[in-house]
Amino acid sequence: MTFLILAETSAGYALFKAKDKKLLKNENLASELSTPEGAAGLLKLKQFAKFDSAATALEEVSALVESKVSPMLSSMLDGLKDEKKGSLVVADPKLGNAINKLPGLSLTVISDSTTADLYRGIREHLTSLIPGLTPQDLSTMSLGLSHSLSRHKLKFSADKVDTMIVQAIALLDDLDKELNIYAMRVKEWYGWHFPEMAKIINDNMAYARVIQTMGMRTSCATTDLSEVLPEEVETQLKAAAEVSMGTEITEQDLVNIRALADQVISLAEYRIQLSTYLTARMNAIAPNLTVLVGELVGARLIAHAGSLVSLAKAPASTLQILGAEKALFRALKTKHDTPKYGLIYHASLIGQSTGKNKGKVARMLAAKTSLGVRYDALNEEKPEDASEGKLGIEMRRKVEGRVRHLEGKPPLPREENFTAGKSNPNKFDLKVGNKRYNEDADAVMEDAPVEATTEMDIDEDSDDEKSKKKKEKKDKKEKKEKKEKKEEKKEKKEKRRRRTRSGKLATKFLML
Repeated sequence: MTFLILAETSAGYALFKAKDKKLLKNENLASELSTPEGAAGLLKLKQFAKFDSAATALEEVSALVESKVSPMLSSMLDGLKDEKKGSLVVADPKLGNAINKLPGLSLTVISDSTTADLYRGIREHLTSLIPGLTPQDLSTMSLGLSHSLSRHKLKFSADKVDTMIVQAIALLDDLDKELNIYAMRVKEWYGWHFPEMAKIINDNMAYARVIQTMGMRTSCATTDLSEVLPEEVETQLKAAAEVSMGTEITEQDLVNIRALADQVISLAEYRIQLSTYLTARMNAIAPNLTVLVGELVGARLIAHAGSLVSLAKAPASTLQILGAEKALFRALKTKHDTPKYGLIYHASLIGQSTGKNKGKVARMLAAKTSLGVRYDALNEEKPEDASEGKLGIEMRRKVEGRVRHLEGKPPLPREENFTAGKSNPNKFDLKVGNKRYNEDADAVMEDAPVEATTEMDIDEDSDDEKSKKKKEKKDKKEKKEKKEKKEEKKEKKEKRRRRTRSGKLATKFLML
């Protein structure tokens, strides 16, 4: 009966044969393996399979990390099929289970806690057990293999870095908060000098640019604001500047206000640049997710989950309420209705639907989004149309068709060219269009047909039925409340009777 030990090193696979069959039952095993002579007396090298190159070493070690039997290891173990009675010691229990499944191998695999002292001694005196292996060579091999293994685990790719999306969406949210605070401070500060300007110009970016070009309120009539504002708003602003009720400010005050306006303009420009970067990164990493829910909602889902892979592992029900964890646990504690949506509520498909259908649309969209995320994260060999989000476009069409069916609208034509993401206008662009009167919208009222009157009658009947149902519900609630009050009164009376009886009994006992 042979007793074999499999050791995985940075130089290759080593197979040792124990001279004592009851090696693991030895109580003084750690002390005997403390010296190189003792280790050489207990173990003998039977076979050593050396790694040819750093690439093969990386492949073998990555397979060992995943507890898989590589072809090199299986070919090494094929030589042990002739030994019918024997035992093989393996450090990893999962690898031991994989070796047990190999066909034709009749060895009993041992991989428990009793092998810790044995492997500790082998690692300590590895250079003395394997001839021709020096400590310097072993240290350089282990260092290079550890570096290559860490690079392999990271799997760095410029097109697949979801951490950039997490940082970009977090910075975008912080920029929105800072921009709102700075713009509010600019309006409050300059509002003491020109309070009417805040009502005329609502856009924060345009407000800051007007301050930069105009300066003082008195120079409004002479400055040209055509590059910043449209003609109608410019004339309105100049007319309000002549009759303004604001206070006077000094040049030093204006310098500080302009410095703050510069901060607002620079932050707004950087926000636009960051949003374009985020859309490009989302289209590269998760095109189907971007088509279904948009780049902002998709980026927030990835950031909330931690990574694209962890979001792909989550089921559709989790993705539906992702971001509403507090409301979910509060509903579970108070035994109320659980939330129907979380971050996915801000998707355009849910915003287009009515209130009663938002829950159904959120469930459908979460199911399709989970499929799209898994396709983006786990599909390595993508077809040619995968980068454009073709799968997401098809699923979005299905969800839109279902939404139109729920809303009672006609279905979309099949041959219609579908554009998934329409370009939204920038947040800080000021666009004032001249609205004209539409003559085609005029219509002459005609006599109502008979069918319309019958429909009106049906609507009135349905309203009467609704009012009756509401009254019935109110009556039922009132009856329930009356019953509860009666029961409470009965309980109070019974408690009083018990108290009086107990008091009388106590007095009688004391009298005795």
